[in-house]
Amino acid sequence: MAPRNMERPRRPPDFEHDDTRLNEQGDSADDTALLLSKATHDEYKTVYRADRHIRLNVSGMIFRISESTLHQHPNTLLGDPARRQRFYCPETDEYFFDRHRPSFEAIFGFYQRGQKRSEHDENRLIRPKNVPVEIFYLEMKFFDIERDVIKQCLENDYYSEHEETDVQMPKHGGQRAIWLLCDFPDSSLGAKFVGMISAMLIFISIAVFCVETLPEFRQSAPESLPNSTNADHLRLLYTRPLFQAETACIIWFCLELIIRFFACPNKGKFLKDPLNIFDFLAIAPYFVDVIMVVAAYHDSSKPSSSVTFVRLLRLFRIVRIFKLSRHVKGLRVLGKSMVDSIGPFALLIFLIMIAMTLFGSCVYFAEMEQPETNWQSIPDTFWWVIITMTTVGYGDHFPLTTAGKIVGSVCVVSGILTLALPSPAIVANFNKNNEMSKNVISEEILEERLRSDMERIKRKTPRSLINGSGYH
Repeated sequence: MAPRNMERPRRPPDFEHDDTRLNEQGDSADDTALLLSKATHDEYKTVYRADRHIRLNVSGMIFRISESTLHQHPNTLLGDPARRQRFYCPETDEYFFDRHRPSFEAIFGFYQRGQKRSEHDENRLIRPKNVPVEIFYLEMKFFDIERDVIKQCLENDYYSEHEETDVQMPKHGGQRAIWLLCDFPDSSLGAKFVGMISAMLIFISIAVFCVETLPEFRQSAPESLPNSTNADHLRLLYTRPLFQAETACIIWFCLELIIRFFACPNKGKFLKDPLNIFDFLAIAPYFVDVIMVVAAYHDSSKPSSSVTFVRLLRLFRIVRIFKLSRHVKGLRVLGKSMVDSIGPFALLIFLIMIAMTLFGSCVYFAEMEQPETNWQSIPDTFWWVIITMTTVGYGDHFPLTTAGKIVGSVCVVSGILTLALPSPAIVANFNKNNEMSKNVISEEILEERLRSDMERIKRKTPRSLINGSGYH
């Protein structure tokens, strides 16, 4: 049998410059060329580039990392080849950054750990203990780390980020001034004055809401309104001075809401804001009251149920207390802490429901043979279980048998332990949000702080040292 002619496999054109390297090993070079010929040019090019290591020189310390690892974060400075190219030094074939080296060691580890695989992954960028928060924040901003990563990193240290780009401002100068005056109490002296007036009127309206229920200020409407004196009877729900004070507060609230609506840059976001919804609910009952009075004046056959409806609607006036959160930072912190603690609260409610069913059933069957029992069914025991678990103990219902008293004792101990479960989480969330509200950080704030520090150092430094002329 004639020997077969083995033809050397053809290599891709881009590999011709590597002929000397491939031919050094003889048969092994043939095998290598055969393997490479099975891959397309684009596939090999991608693999080659992904495995290429690059050198990062950060203040004299060399870091080596594969390019594919950096490309897992394409929106960052190091992950974007075009932006990274500005720092490339062809003489040393490296990228040079004159930045804070201890901070970059943590940032380098962030790149090495790669992309976040799930929402439950722990924070992958942790500030070194020996690096101040302000310096680490500036380094993260320089390397353009993802915003959610920066936010999580700052929250671990009880800091929050504030950027002017987050606050959408009107473009028109007059509209912008009105918006700052009404919605940012700390922006100017005039804004503080407007905020003080608004807070004072909120307190007055809440005081009127409470005072008008006193017996000396309250007059009841009759059960039926048989004749044309309907309007007079409905007016008896108010005393004239209190009604005038309420009217003055409503006028201010309406003007404030209307002006803020026309001055706001985003009308849709304004209508969805919970605080603005509370503002509307706070003033709506007043106008419904007035409409009911006018309707009763013109229609003497109005049933007394309209009076009941007005009374129920007036209960919504209590939401005015939430308007204070616009002016009191502590209320905003408390509200955010409650929202962050929804999980512990849900667990607490679930445990209380289990306890209501468990202890309610036990005490019912323990007391069911007692002639003078306080509970005729298991649902009747739920109120007793709640006040026992919370250690309130009104004494309106209580067990009579020994077995029932034992159930009550266990219920008290279980209630103390159950109510203590969410307390640490709620306190931790409040402390965290309170510290974050105080520790607001941004590049502008740090630059201004740096300028003030430099001015202070310059004032304390002898003039001879500044001028370089020595001591005189």
